[in-house]
Amino acid sequence: MRPDIFEAIRSLAPNTVFSIDNNAIVSWDMSEVKSNITQPTALQISNEVTRLQAVYDGQAYARSRKAKYDLLNQDEMRFDDQVNSTTTWVDAINAIKAAHPK
Repeated sequence: MRPDIFEAIRSLAPNTVFSIDNNAIVSWDMSEVKSNITQPTALQISNEVTRLQAVYDGQAYARSRKAKYDLLNQDEMRFDDQVNSTTTWVDAINAIKAAHPK
């Protein structure tokens, strides 16, 4: 995922109404905003895109873990572990965490 100008502006100036064309702001409406947020500069927008990308990239491990966790039938694994005095669920979770470290 690559954050775009729209997401950067929305992050910098929540609740504003704006439109963009060819990666440039063409209209800016502050009537819905309680605070006085000024229109961000091109540099501020570029920096915010970079920041949002870093945040997204920093969560790659969490997305990878979630995809693996979703493949497990965790409730059944925990129940079976309790009944059988095993640790298959804990072992599976630890393997996923080891494969996708923070």
